[in-house]
Amino acid sequence: MHLLAAAEGMPELPVGKLIALLVFGIAFLLVLILRCKLQAFLSLILVSVVVAASSKFVNPNAVPLTQVAGTIVSSMGGALGFIATIIGIGAIFGALLEHSGGTQALANTLVKKFGEEKAPWAMLLTGFIISIPVFLDVALVMLAPLLYALARSTKKPLLVFGLPLVVGMAVTHAFVPPTPGPVAVGYILGVNLGYVIMFGIIVGLPTALICGPWLTNKMAYKIDIPLPDVDPDAVTDEAKLPSFGFILFLIALPIGLILTGTIIEQNVASALPEGLSTAERKTQLAAALVAMPGFQQFLFFLGHPVIALLLSTLAAIYFLGTKRGVDGDTLVEISTKALGPAGIIILITGAGGVFKGVLKATGITDALEIAFGNSGIPILVLAYVFATLVRIAQGSATVAMLTAAGLMVGFVEGLSQPQLALVTIAIAAGATGFSHVNDSGFWMISRYFRMTEAQTLRSWSILSTLISIVGFGLCLLVSMFVK
Repeated sequence: MHLLAAAEGMPELPVGKLIALLVFGIAFLLVLILRCKLQAFLSLILVSVVVAASSKFVNPNAVPLTQVAGTIVSSMGGALGFIATIIGIGAIFGALLEHSGGTQALANTLVKKFGEEKAPWAMLLTGFIISIPVFLDVALVMLAPLLYALARSTKKPLLVFGLPLVVGMAVTHAFVPPTPGPVAVGYILGVNLGYVIMFGIIVGLPTALICGPWLTNKMAYKIDIPLPDVDPDAVTDEAKLPSFGFILFLIALPIGLILTGTIIEQNVASALPEGLSTAERKTQLAAALVAMPGFQQFLFFLGHPVIALLLSTLAAIYFLGTKRGVDGDTLVEISTKALGPAGIIILITGAGGVFKGVLKATGITDALEIAFGNSGIPILVLAYVFATLVRIAQGSATVAMLTAAGLMVGFVEGLSQPQLALVTIAIAAGATGFSHVNDSGFWMISRYFRMTEAQTLRSWSILSTLISIVGFGLCLLVSMFVK
């Protein structure tokens, strides 16, 4: 990955004042979230308004005060058009897997195939697969009874199975779409999700393996956690669970379709002339895609993330719902309930898009590019550092990813799609690490594993940091072979 080039031909900007305004905005965001306990969505919107309204005092060419509200609205609309659709459909898909017992079937089968001795590796793989379509917190709630049962039957500590599970979940939750974080970052940076999926798996799978049972076993035996009493209502009749193969197919279907669409687009793009501007390249690529044979156009249509996820969700509704005797009212209820938590995430990611729009409209992204243009800092390192600093300061991985993506917009012009995907992974790695008491995930894992704060710091906080460092290291390694 090349070093940052000096910004040339840009109008003179009050760089110092604009960066000071950015620092004020981020500090204000932290105060609102941590001290005032204001919801992240409102915090991001309020900070965006304040920064945009104040920018005219430091940059005469910034967005006028009369256009601040319009900038907020247009930025929110632009961000949500793609993101809301993906997250909404993905949430319903995950809810159907949960309701049908598909996630339980996946976990049970993998444990049987690996055997009890290698069950920690089965849980790592389970977490890695399940967290692609299912939100991490939901998946942990669903699989907690299985963890307890494994601990009882093997007489091993709960964390022997629990820590590999959350390692697998954390990696794909941050690195592999259609989870909200990488979807939103990919949109902000303008990268094809197929590339994000591909590099997310290339970097994420070895990261999970490195940070899995080899490391977690040592931690698990040092932390004694009492198991809860058996809950008979939590036991699912395995005979009624859907098949392992079909669940794996449903999860793999949208990923395969998206990757197919990406390959077709890349083949067409590779035939375009060299030296085109970004706008010219987009125009010629669109025309070339329209000129493809009908069958290729059909495959490309199926490979769009929205279409791919929609097809898989419709298949899940029929095969995991209707065909298994679930009535229409129940299916509507499942889908509606899934959109509740998804709505919160959609609004937060939309607010992140607003923040990005404000940074561009005020000239802050140009100021950052000028300030860091001659620093010699590689783009991937800069992306990782931005995400890590915001993550440590305020806790939310999603907010950290969105903030870092907004800050990186001015640095990624001219990068190829694979390079943009690696920037996305670097941001994801930075936003995953250093989980501590200001992270809701820290408390969720502490609660379900019945650990004290000190025990969670000695286990999950260390693991999340290792995931971050290993993932970023592998991202740098892969970047050496990507143009």
